[in-house]
Amino acid sequence: MRQVPPTHRRGRLGSRGRAVPQRTCVGCRVRAAKSDLLRLVAVEGVLVPDHRGRLPGRGAYLHPDPACLELAERRRAFPRALRLAGPLDAGPIRSGIGLR
Repeated sequence: MRQVPPTHRRGRLGSRGRAVPQRTCVGCRVRAAKSDLLRLVAVEGVLVPDHRGRLPGRGAYLHPDPACLELAERRRAFPRALRLAGPLDAGPIRSGIGLR
């Protein structure tokens, strides 16, 4: 069977020659490997980190960097990415990556 080289839609190649899933950070809007980003979900109006990637619902991805979090909050990217109305509390995320 002939192998098809990876394309933009299929992702980038990892160290083993397999396609690596790509996601976009909602803060800086840079595409990165899914494993390099933190998945966030909204639970009752509060943003919660989903370290295992198993929580139900729509997820948004963010670099675990205070600058990306601030940029995402300033751009009001979380409600838009999660398709929710109104502001979301990012307290648990802020304390988790070193902001107060």
